[in-house]
Amino acid sequence: MILRSFFCGLIFSLTFHSLQATGSDILPIARITEAVEFSGNTAPNIWDMASPVNLQMHVPNFGKSPGEQTEVRIGYDDKYLWVFARLHYTDPTQIVSKSKKRDEESRNSDSFGIILDTYDDNESGLAFFTTPAGQRIDFAISNDGNFQPSPQGNTSLNFSWNTFWDVKTAPLADGWSVEMRIPFSSLRFQEKDGKVRMGLIMNRSVSYCNEIDTYPEIDPKHGPFAPLKPSLAQTIEMDGLKPAKPVYIAPYILTGIEHNQLLNEARTNYSLERKPQLTGGLDIKYSLNSNLTLDLTANTDFAQVEADDEYVNITRFSMFLPEKRMFFQERSSIFGFNMGRFQELFYSRRIGLNDGNPVRIYGGARLTGRIGKWDIGMLDMQTADYKDTPSENFGVLRARRQVFNHNSYIGGMATTRIGMNGASSMAYGADGVFRLFGDDYLETRFAQTTNPDGKIKVDAKANSFAYLKWERRNQEGFAYNLTYSYSGMDFNPSAGFMAKLGIAGIDTRAQYGWLPGEKSKLLSFKLIAGYMNIHRLVDNGLENRWLNGGIDLKTKNGWSVMAFLFHIKEGILNEFKLSDNVFVPTGEYVYKNIFSIISTPLTKPLVLRFILNGGEFYDGTVASVTTEPTLNLSSSLQVTGSYGYNRISFDSRDQLFSSHIARLKVLYMYNTKLSVSSFVQYNSVNRMMIGNFRLRYNPKEGNDFFLVYNESRPTSNYLFGSAPGVPFLNRMILLKYVYTFTF
Repeated sequence: MILRSFFCGLIFSLTFHSLQATGSDILPIARITEAVEFSGNTAPNIWDMASPVNLQMHVPNFGKSPGEQTEVRIGYDDKYLWVFARLHYTDPTQIVSKSKKRDEESRNSDSFGIILDTYDDNESGLAFFTTPAGQRIDFAISNDGNFQPSPQGNTSLNFSWNTFWDVKTAPLADGWSVEMRIPFSSLRFQEKDGKVRMGLIMNRSVSYCNEIDTYPEIDPKHGPFAPLKPSLAQTIEMDGLKPAKPVYIAPYILTGIEHNQLLNEARTNYSLERKPQLTGGLDIKYSLNSNLTLDLTANTDFAQVEADDEYVNITRFSMFLPEKRMFFQERSSIFGFNMGRFQELFYSRRIGLNDGNPVRIYGGARLTGRIGKWDIGMLDMQTADYKDTPSENFGVLRARRQVFNHNSYIGGMATTRIGMNGASSMAYGADGVFRLFGDDYLETRFAQTTNPDGKIKVDAKANSFAYLKWERRNQEGFAYNLTYSYSGMDFNPSAGFMAKLGIAGIDTRAQYGWLPGEKSKLLSFKLIAGYMNIHRLVDNGLENRWLNGGIDLKTKNGWSVMAFLFHIKEGILNEFKLSDNVFVPTGEYVYKNIFSIISTPLTKPLVLRFILNGGEFYDGTVASVTTEPTLNLSSSLQVTGSYGYNRISFDSRDQLFSSHIARLKVLYMYNTKLSVSSFVQYNSVNRMMIGNFRLRYNPKEGNDFFLVYNESRPTSNYLFGSAPGVPFLNRMILLKYVYTFTF
């Protein structure tokens, strides 16, 4: 109770001082009163009706005139938001177009796009981009685009999100042109006194000179993701919007066959199991109004989702993997309740997955949107039983609202997980983010979970989690964060993800950054230092104590280098294994190592990324290297590879652990609608080769045909015991067709 009272008092005493005047000029958007012929080449009369927008250089030389001329117009009619652009080049042979892939994440191609903060809340946004090839790239932005690291990149950018919209491009004599058509029925917004306000950012990327131009003018001091930050958007205003409320009904049919090799109890022989599949299901999306969307699903299927990347985990903690399944993507940021790096009160991969294996989902419902000033999210899903796990029901309720200023909010969340065998658990919490002054923010979170018997003890410290973070968010000059977190011994959000339990301590960072300016070859340079001190609650012993320092620099031609030196003291309460014969014993260890990442320019046909880690590792040594090449051979063919090697040696115990992870992805794009991809992975620890082949034909949003082939092969006889070897363990071929009806 004392801890909870302390947090409540701190929140209110500080946030009442965070009141500040907000507001900016409003840009009215012109209404288009004539029919638009959607072709990629905008008719002069339509061009003249729309509102002009002028872009300014963001990088490499902030504040300078753009190196290439850009003409942009924006307008709207009763059904669509229209964006028109003419992108000129001094030398058109410099146009770079290296992909037709949907949701391309690289910066290899030239691009143009917009970000819409549809609720004008300065925190979330929807991005719509394209390239000279006319591909559709859409993604959702959460947490104001602030960098949230994961093995897959910044988790504040969700490229798995898709919606209904169209884009066409056309060549010009000295460049290319763009027409975007975004239905208002695909956006969620609020109307007040007949007017709708949204935040708007426009971006143009010119690859050959690593230039990014933006509207409005955006200072690079706000970080590498500044052009995507909703808090920096220009507010626009539109009158008299009356969007339709369509119902999207998307049935699917799936057929195929799966072969599994089943090992008998004596481990002496395998038998081949053949499982023909013929099934179907249904997804429904209904816009209750311009604010609220209801998603319903029955017999939910994710057969077309690409397999997770293989990783070798040399830490004591579980790996956090991103959500790729479409049903969980709509306004997924609403369900975010972050409790530190890779820790969430609700983690959607708990639903329908068991140790990475798919579990049938009978169905569920999902409601997201805004009511008044409140963002709300509700979810209820029912899964089937799987091996020893009974059928389960998952429930989530999330609500939050802005307070005091556009960059502050308070909220709450509750989750339930109920097994049909009578087991149940619940988690609930409150959180807040408060902009205090300038770039200084305070984040607070408090949560509790039920005891293993399902009972709630409100004052039970062991069932509680607390988090307090003071941060200055800027990339130029002095910045810092100071974080305190506490996770009780019995705090266990069964529908969430926690990497560490039963710990408490601080995590701090300080940095000083420079933006050298026009005359320098450097785009940015930072000196960074950090300190972490975490102790265990069970015995008050040391868990982690880290001291690190390093540099982070980026050049104007696209190179990036980050290097850190770590001094670590770590306590191991229970030995942990790297393999059957390699382990780290109980005790305290002091060691030092280095970690660095080097990346070549993302705008070149060949992109290389190197990750290096070496030095001491507990009472041994570690040498780790990962290289990730991407080769854009043409706008139709892309090859991506990855190879990682770890070597950990404990000479005093005569133990050696080594691992190899290799991935190869080949993507062929006949056009923006038809693509074929192949993905092969090798993991030496599991001694497994995993292959995935996927053909996708997507004539328009909501209509898809998939041909999917998956196979897992052993690379060693260790799997078989005394049984004879088999050529594969699992083999599956599936055909899936989805058709969306709109009413």
